Amino acid sequence: MADRVEVVVIGAGSAGLAAVRQISKISDNFLLIDHGPLGTTCARIGCMPSKALLAIAKDLHRAARLAAAGLTAGPHACDIPAVLAEVRRKRDRFAGGMVEATRNLAGERLITGSARLLGPDRVLVDDREIRCNKIILATGSRPLIPPAWQPFADKVLTADTLFEQTDLPPRLALVGLGVIGLEIGQALARLGLQVTGFGRNPHLGGLRDPQVNRAALAALQQEFPLHVGSAAEPAATEKGILVRNGSQAVEVDAVIAGLGVTPNVEGLGLETLGVELDRRGLPPFDPNTLQVANLPVFLTGDANGQLSLLHEAQDEGFIAGSNALASSPQCYRRRTPLRICFSDPQIAAVGLTIDRHQGLEVVTGRADFGAQSRAVAEGRNAGLLHLYVEKSTARLIGAEMAVPEGEHLAQLLALAVQHQLTVQQLLNMPFYHPTVEEGLRTALRDAATQLTELHPPIELSLCDSCPERPLC
Repeated sequence: MADRVEVVVIGAGSAGLAAVRQISKISDNFLLIDHGPLGTTCARIGCMPSKALLAIAKDLHRAARLAAAGLTAGPHACDIPAVLAEVRRKRDRFAGGMVEATRNLAGERLITGSARLLGPDRVLVDDREIRCNKIILATGSRPLIPPAWQPFADKVLTADTLFEQTDLPPRLALVGLGVIGLEIGQALARLGLQVTGFGRNPHLGGLRDPQVNRAALAALQQEFPLHVGSAAEPAATEKGILVRNGSQAVEVDAVIAGLGVTPNVEGLGLETLGVELDRRGLPPFDPNTLQVANLPVFLTGDANGQLSLLHEAQDEGFIAGSNALASSPQCYRRRTPLRICFSDPQIAAVGLTIDRHQGLEVVTGRADFGAQSRAVAEGRNAGLLHLYVEKSTARLIGAEMAVPEGEHLAQLLALAVQHQLTVQQLLNMPFYHPTVEEGLRTALRDAATQLTELHPPIELSLCDSCPERPLC
């Protein structure tokens, strides 16, 4: 006789755990199924180990620049095996914490095994059949390795395998210049490895604004060569791999593939749902409710191939978990889009990027960080910030940047976009000196100048008894 529960959640990653948290507020009649290893993609192979590597590389990079400031303690060597071991120690701490959190959250309702759908109301886990009223699919994704690179599998590293290496060869090609590729590539270059980057897409780290992209490219090329605009192709050599991109070619010992991810849906039994699957093997689903067709099935997180970001996966897990127990699926308003690449300078996009302004009349506020005071003081004065402002309302609708400490500016701007703040409202906030946020004020002032005819400055007094002009 088959077991029966209200909800089955397949996948104990960020989306699956968020779904279980929401379900457990209402019901304990659920099961969480995962084939292992536990610990979430972010903690095991994604966000956290990559940031640990970046921090070490950043410290070494700073040390190498100390001589210019008069500090000459001697040369700084890098022990790559020791660095990788330290990253694994930190990774294991993060992943171990998530394993413990998963077990505490699901308890005896956690099943370790490979799940396969038998229909929209049945799941097979190994030889155990489970009947259920709702299913949440949160099976995550894995790095994509295109067919041309598969014959070189023994020399191709991905985010899944990089941090398991005990050492790295001296010559590396980075193929794919998205967020993860740029972060890892710059970190390894700073650690002394010979890294060459190749990107078919001319835009770095998800940027869409051509001017901001050029600023990012100029800054990053100071540290390692980047060749963009055409696909890289591999060829075998006697000692390694020849990677060619148009007229550029380099022989390397190994390749780091940052060519995107693909949803983990093979063997999941999606064909038993009775709906047509697309070329990636995914069923149709509503991005607002995450419901698959009109079935009691929800597709969430990286598994649906939409937004491979942890905070988006957690939000989608919340939506799927809420809708799985609702009388009818509800649409949820999504947060302001936010994407950050932790390169140096940091690359970020907030709200409506430049390619999504169709039908809107927009002015662009600009700040060049080549002369930004805090950046100059720290020797990191490079990069560009663009703010996108709707002309009719003066509301901030988006931004793109490649600037020092961009993560903090991006968080502030995401808040401003979500609360529909205007340029003048933002200018009326205090800006402390010297901070990188003063670069934001520069961009806001540039936008305000372009808006003067439609939106004159708001004449706010600093105090009731003394009507000074505003300082913005």
